[in-house]
Amino acid sequence: MTSHALLAVGGAFLAAGLIARAGVRIGLPTIPLFMVAGILFGPNTPGIALVDDPAEMGVLSALGLVFLLFYLGLEFSVDDLLAGGRKLVVAGFGYLLLNIGGGLAFGFALDWGAREALVIAGAIGISSSAIVTKLLVEAKRMRDRESRLIMGIIVIEDVFLALYLAMLQPVLTGVDEFGPALLDFGKAFGFLVVLAAVARWGGRAVTRLLGSADDELLVVCFVGVAVTGAAVAHELGVSDAIGAFMVGMVLGGSTVGPRVHRLVLPLRDAFGALFFFIFGLSIDPRSIGTVVVPVLAAVALTIVLNLGAGAFAAKLHAFDRQEAVNVGLTVLTRGEFSLVLAAMAVSAGLDDRVAPFVAGYVLLLAVVGPLAVLRSDKLAWLLPRRAFEKEKALV
Repeated sequence: MTSHALLAVGGAFLAAGLIARAGVRIGLPTIPLFMVAGILFGPNTPGIALVDDPAEMGVLSALGLVFLLFYLGLEFSVDDLLAGGRKLVVAGFGYLLLNIGGGLAFGFALDWGAREALVIAGAIGISSSAIVTKLLVEAKRMRDRESRLIMGIIVIEDVFLALYLAMLQPVLTGVDEFGPALLDFGKAFGFLVVLAAVARWGGRAVTRLLGSADDELLVVCFVGVAVTGAAVAHELGVSDAIGAFMVGMVLGGSTVGPRVHRLVLPLRDAFGALFFFIFGLSIDPRSIGTVVVPVLAAVALTIVLNLGAGAFAAKLHAFDRQEAVNVGLTVLTRGEFSLVLAAMAVSAGLDDRVAPFVAGYVLLLAVVGPLAVLRSDKLAWLLPRRAFEKEKALV
């Protein structure tokens, strides 16, 4: 069993690397290529299957998500979040209102059922933290001023995610208990407040705890803290992604932050690639054929909603048209949360079309989104110039 597991992991790295390398040579982004590698070498397509059950590699996938979001947290600070203030909160909730509301309307329009509509609303309404992080890195836009707004929106989305999951679970299982859901949300929110306080005022304590002149010991310590923080967050009802992000903010505010930033890069790249590969393993392309029309309609709707939300957020911050397009396209992709909702729909015995719909929707956006982001400088025409010229004149 050990040799089989090693072969699966080694084969995953090799397949992802070689396929992505070939695609990059012709100008394709790496994220969809890693996912395509997972589909090709997964259990749902003919040929070599590295694993029979994607859940066998669940821990490795979780590590990929942890390192991607941990790195994002290092780049972000509580001061950045506080500096955004009311405008950032309004932009984040405006994004959620447009996308969750549009997704819910779309779900009801499909007429698959009320519970199905709630699942579809979440799948359409919340973007992928992991893919957004990777896109910002790949497009070399981490230092752009609109990227701070994008990261703030992602944080607000993930906080909302805790409430949405707490609300949705009893609805899907048919249990009408709001009290436990509210308690779960309270615990999750309290955990986030504590970590935010540590990130804001605990820099010296973190430095004393983790500070070491030895890079090896520092790596061992920050990996342990990142993974533990993600696990505790998950136990308290927060996504492990936001837990890793908050731990990254804590370390980023300490004097060891720059060294951690440098040392985590190889881990981020290696396990991030594995995350998207394993993501592809779970997609069955054969089941998508029955829901092609709804998938295409949902993708078109998502593009419109995200560009609208990007324009709204950009105008709040007096950004120009190009920056508005950058915001809208960067948060376009959907990912891990959408697939979690699809799995919940299957467990709850909902309409059989929900799972393949979500899989096809996520896969198509995983291709369209990165391509659009890497070429966003040529896509400014997607938003009308006139609105931003007026805004600029007022400023």
